[in-house]
Amino acid sequence: MPSLPDNSLPGTPRTFWQRRVVEPVVRQMTQGISPEKIALTLAVGSACGVFPVPGTTTLLCLFVGIFLKLNQPIIQVVNGLLTPLHVALFFLFIRAGDLLTGTPHVKVGFHALETMIWEDPRHFLHLFNGVLVHAMLGWVVLAPFWIILTYSIGLPTLREIMRQRAQAAAEKESLEPPEHPVP
Repeated sequence: MPSLPDNSLPGTPRTFWQRRVVEPVVRQMTQGISPEKIALTLAVGSACGVFPVPGTTTLLCLFVGIFLKLNQPIIQVVNGLLTPLHVALFFLFIRAGDLLTGTPHVKVGFHALETMIWEDPRHFLHLFNGVLVHAMLGWVVLAPFWIILTYSIGLPTLREIMRQRAQAAAEKESLEPPEHPVP
């Protein structure tokens, strides 16, 4: 865990603000910056970002990120970027849930779905609770495969990027003349 600069005098206790606000925010911003944690954040964040219940992905990403100690800014950016895909995959998850349960496919039009979600969420839940259950079931079955695939592709890519950045930094450092103190 990175140490935080303490601007107080030696022996002075940290303020409530430092303990309860500054330190947790800095921990969230800096945790999980290894290639393994970034790849896991991208994989889990992309799976949680397409969870098929409208309006829940931000909280799901937040709680899963805290539980797995993932980088919150990265997981929330991934969640936000996946919003258009979230809508498209909703229908895929419904179909997967229908196939898994062996029930006939219920055709759901996008416009009707959007209208009901935003204008009368209770009516939407009443009419489509079975559809939501099928969509969640489809997500539960497909998400682990997505996480494994994304992680296995992302990890080697991120390791290579980190290796190239370290190599470029080492080359830059070797080309710079050493600093000499001015007399």
